[in-house]
Amino acid sequence: MKKWGWTISLLSVLMIAGCSDDITPEERLEAYVAAWNEADYETMYTDFVSETTKETVDEVAFVERQRSLDEALGVTEREITFTRAPEDTEWEPTEPAEFPVQLKIETLAGPIEWEQDMTLHPIEADDELTWVVDWNEGFILPGLMTGDEVRVSTQSFKRGELYDRNGNPLAINGTGFDVGVVPGKFTDLAAKTELATLLGVTEEYIDNQLSQSWVRDDLFVPLDKLASTDPLKDKLLTIPGVLLNTAEMREYPYGEATSHLIGYIGPITAEQLSEHEDEGYTEFDVIGRQGLERYLEERLRGENGKTIYIDPVAEGAENVTLAQLPAKDGKRIELTIDAELQRITYDSMDGEPGTAATVNPETGEVLTLLSSPGFIPSEFMLGMTQTRYQELSDDPLKPLLNRFAASYAPGSTLKPITAAIGMANGTLDPTEGIVIEGAQWQKDASWGDYRVTRLHPEAPNPIDLTKALVYSDNIYFAQQALRMGREPFVSGLEKFGFGETIPFLLNLQASQVSNDGTISSEGQLSDTSFGQGQMLANILHLAISYQPFVTDGTMWQPTLLMEEEDQVVWKEGMVSPEHAAVLREGMRRMVVDGFAQAVNLPSIPVAGKTGTAELKASLNEEGQENGFFVSYPTETEDFILAMMIEQVEDNGGSGYVAEKVARVYQLLYGQ
Repeated sequence: MKKWGWTISLLSVLMIAGCSDDITPEERLEAYVAAWNEADYETMYTDFVSETTKETVDEVAFVERQRSLDEALGVTEREITFTRAPEDTEWEPTEPAEFPVQLKIETLAGPIEWEQDMTLHPIEADDELTWVVDWNEGFILPGLMTGDEVRVSTQSFKRGELYDRNGNPLAINGTGFDVGVVPGKFTDLAAKTELATLLGVTEEYIDNQLSQSWVRDDLFVPLDKLASTDPLKDKLLTIPGVLLNTAEMREYPYGEATSHLIGYIGPITAEQLSEHEDEGYTEFDVIGRQGLERYLEERLRGENGKTIYIDPVAEGAENVTLAQLPAKDGKRIELTIDAELQRITYDSMDGEPGTAATVNPETGEVLTLLSSPGFIPSEFMLGMTQTRYQELSDDPLKPLLNRFAASYAPGSTLKPITAAIGMANGTLDPTEGIVIEGAQWQKDASWGDYRVTRLHPEAPNPIDLTKALVYSDNIYFAQQALRMGREPFVSGLEKFGFGETIPFLLNLQASQVSNDGTISSEGQLSDTSFGQGQMLANILHLAISYQPFVTDGTMWQPTLLMEEEDQVVWKEGMVSPEHAAVLREGMRRMVVDGFAQAVNLPSIPVAGKTGTAELKASLNEEGQENGFFVSYPTETEDFILAMMIEQVEDNGGSGYVAEKVARVYQLLYGQ
């Protein structure tokens, strides 16, 4: 296409020239400039440059020099013009003609503009007068001379940082250490064995690093990198000859507590390099690999700066800067997360496998979102051995599993939602008492072997809604679900967001009513009423599902970035103010009179609902139990905390989770 563009321009010039006796220098320069704008360096050389020029530079050098610089400088556009002579100018066939030429090129460091005079000499060619160009390297770049080097330097950007709502750092550009040895002082064979063990490398690796050609006895030889918070540094410094040099490094101050949420950066993978093709990444770059570091990569990354300059061949001459594009640092991003609350919540879980989420019911802001146990982000950032990765992968507590992104059977924490749907449907009267006898119940013989079982048959009759919440009575809620019927119940759950993806920054597994979104039997309806069956909920959805009980019917879209608009309605009208008040009182009584006494704190009134979901190994066997507790402080109602702990069957069930949550309240309120 470039060739055709040049050919058309040249033909136009030649047609004009054919109307007169001789071609003018202006016409020749116009044709030359047309080829120049198309980067047709071959034609420029063969058809236009003077013999004098050809004696100083051959065609290969002429073409390759300019073409390679175009590529190195990232030239995307060029605009070359010249100042025309007055219309009445008469050209002497024996005198050179001179024109001011204006040059502008767009480069990776911005535009470069300059002006330079170009001389054309008259010659006879095929018995006709024509004109040829005197060329020099100053027409490539301003001030460029033969032998000068053109260089491009890169100024690295600073990656954007992540902070919590209170300005606490979550992912920042801090410092760490380059770990290495000074060979002249590192002579103890036993020390090498100890160092290899501490760093998780082989002694052969250390030997190879020390045998590089540049190594001298007094030079620091780097072996590994270490995070500033890594306790290993104290042990390393006891080894003679080992040094730790301060180095720029990403820091994650809250470590394991925020590991699944914040993630980490690391060397770009081949897959990511392919995904981000044409975005300026190279195989030597780092990139967000997990969590928000990956989700927010585009905003955190920034842009490198570029400087184009001439490195003169002349001795003592200073470099000449031609274009400079400053580096653009990544953005500072503030999260709605309360890092200290996240740390307190994580610590209260004592490394138990589980997850937790905390939301502000008045705004929709997410205050905590965590998975336990976590991992040390710097281990992944700095690179870990296959042995260490396998150790984490094989850990039965699964620290690499992001539990807040998964969904689980919510157990009895669903009961306030079931009650809200029943009251809205008009089939559940919260003051009506139901007489329930025994530990098991079935509607009739058509249920076969299926029965609903309750944990506290000692609950005093009649059972109303408040007692049903206090004693977490499965039979009561199963009967209420049967009263309203499958379709109204499913419709009510859908109004609470079940079966729908939460509008949220991160990808979370959607909560579901069942595998296909329907309830196919009365038995499944009964199970679903108390959070079993095929029902699943992710922990964030579970927390925001309690918002309507505090807001009198509104559920906000959850936000994770401070810049996001708060109080954006996701769902509304699921519960009336009167029914919300009934549920608040029932959940308060559940804490005061029920089986979560650990969180019945004298100076911190709390309301909430426990839940235990049994994951049966088979129809006739008992399986793993996951414990839940969703709660809020009744005096302030400024947050709703949902927590789940796995495998609580031998620890007291959901009461065990209530103990963990009680610790959060005590630490938060200084009790």
